Amino acid sequence: MFTFKAFRAVDEPEICDMFIEGHANVLKEYGVTKVTSSNNDWKYNPFVFVVTVHENSTGQVVSGLRIHVADTEFPLPLEGAIAPVDSKIFELVGEYRERGGTGEIGGLWNSRMISGYGIGAIFLSRTSLVIAEQLNVPTLFALCAEYTLKPTLQKGFEIEENIGNNGTFFYPKLDLVATLAVLKDVENLPLALPVEREFILDLRKNLECTRVEETLKGPVEITYQLKIKNTDWRVKP
Repeated sequence: MFTFKAFRAVDEPEICDMFIEGHANVLKEYGVTKVTSSNNDWKYNPFVFVVTVHENSTGQVVSGLRIHVADTEFPLPLEGAIAPVDSKIFELVGEYRERGGTGEIGGLWNSRMISGYGIGAIFLSRTSLVIAEQLNVPTLFALCAEYTLKPTLQKGFEIEENIGNNGTFFYPKLDLVATLAVLKDVENLPLALPVEREFILDLRKNLECTRVEETLKGPVEITYQLKIKNTDWRVKP
């Protein structure tokens, strides 16, 4: 049994530290010791929101992701990651930010103890789009690894072909390919697969609930706590 908990990063420093430790351990397992998006300054950023997955019997954080809302004072992690390859990323993000706001889904990770369930790539990534609606962010970016690109596109994202080599480039190592994707309509999800769109829209109506979900390894009980409690998030501390 798992609990998915959504919160503003600056409101839950202890859980942020659990997230950071778990993410670092996963990166080390894959031989990645330095990556732009793993810079831990995000825990002090008033424009960052987090969803963590807790294993109920231990309370341990076993998966998580972040949403960074674009702000002129706090650039998105993908801007720093992509800029050495294509400096047009600053202009692109700026255009979306000025059009009503944008953000980035990032830092998605799973511990090995839950690998194979689809907790992160399927269920957790869906919750990011539930959170984004609460933040009134009309568009979202995602910097996808090869294994997360397909489920990201299934949720209505498109490859941003104006960056890099038709949207792709090597990151965070020369033997790993990353793809930049953008979701242009967070509210309505017109390009999402019907099953994805239905799931996300239903969770938006039921931010606090417990459901039995069919995972890749069978049924799992998940408690969703997805209501952002700090509604004054645009006021910097």
